[in-house]
Amino acid sequence: FSHNRSFPFSDHDRNLVLLSYVRSLGSLSSHCLCGCYDTMALVRRSQWIDDRFQMVLFTPRLVRITLTNVSVSDEGGYFCQLYTDDTHHQVATLSVSVPPDTPTVEVRQEAVEGGEVELTCLSPRSKPPATLRWIRDRREIPGVVSQQENGKTVSVSSTIRLPVERKDNGAAVSCEASHPALGGQKRVRHYRLDVHFAPTVRIIPPPGILREGDSLSLTCSITGNPLPRDVQWTRINDTLPERAEISGPTLQVSRLSQSHNGTYLCQAQNNYGRAADHYTLLVYENVSVTTMVLPSSHHATSHHATSHPITLLITPSYAPDPRVIETHSAVPYAVIGGVLALLVFTIICVLIITIWCSVRQKGSYLTHEASGLDEHGEVQEAFLNGNDASQGKKEYLL
Repeated sequence: FSHNRSFPFSDHDRNLVLLSYVRSLGSLSSHCLCGCYDTMALVRRSQWIDDRFQMVLFTPRLVRITLTNVSVSDEGGYFCQLYTDDTHHQVATLSVSVPPDTPTVEVRQEAVEGGEVELTCLSPRSKPPATLRWIRDRREIPGVVSQQENGKTVSVSSTIRLPVERKDNGAAVSCEASHPALGGQKRVRHYRLDVHFAPTVRIIPPPGILREGDSLSLTCSITGNPLPRDVQWTRINDTLPERAEISGPTLQVSRLSQSHNGTYLCQAQNNYGRAADHYTLLVYENVSVTTMVLPSSHHATSHHATSHPITLLITPSYAPDPRVIETHSAVPYAVIGGVLALLVFTIICVLIITIWCSVRQKGSYLTHEASGLDEHGEVQEAFLNGNDASQGKKEYLL
């Protein structure tokens, strides 16, 4: 009776072949009894062959049986007995490997901006225990590994804690399970972070300047997790115009007028906060100007230039006709103010010069009575020697 080898077996292969080589030792009983004993508990026991066992070959030298739909409960020792004058038996030990299924990811609580999230990767059944690894951005994240035996299989889990911010929402994290029975392959579970945060609101303003008669369209751009379902439009210190139409995050007002001027507010909220943004509407009135149209150059010899009052609506896209000349001159107020300031400055300078000249002319003067002394050569002497008043000298102060 030959020696049979013990060999490992995987339950996903689902078949077992037990080989027995038989030598002729004399008379041979024509039946072969297969039993099983549990190598884990070291308790010998017998088990009758069920429908999964089949005899596929029986010769004087070789007996072959097969076992289909192998499971971990089939693990143990299988032996064949040969009855002659003496009883002989040989044992083949079956070892079943249980590869892990794709692991699952569990979240203990919701991830909120500014907090931490706890993720647990679980492989509930494997033999031997599977190896779990956390991967984020091609980098391994160390986790806390725990194992729990479930009969002949083992449950393995790995837990990590990650700080999360708003930017981490939607970030990918992967849990990989490796096992000898997978032949170098891995079972991977992908998970995307679901980070909850308060909303943000931004009003997209219309381009250009709005004038009376134009239409207004404001769109409220909202972000948040969860995304707010309701958007509220209001007008500060006033009600919305009668022609205002709200469609989701969009506010539309047709045929604008200056009565629609004001500050419009967009608000949104979720379970984690509230946000708002405002837009100040300023509607300009339509401007009318009087113009004169000059005749074309080829009609100048036969027609006189005439003045025609024309009313024009000025809009940002208006391009004036080069033959149209405005009759009024829009002199900037800055130029007028500069001219007036220069005029006032000139007047002040003239007054200062006049006063200064008057002060310079202050002194002593001779009357006609004293001036007569010039003829006798006595004017200077009489004036400088301080003769008495009887000499006829008089002094005036201007």
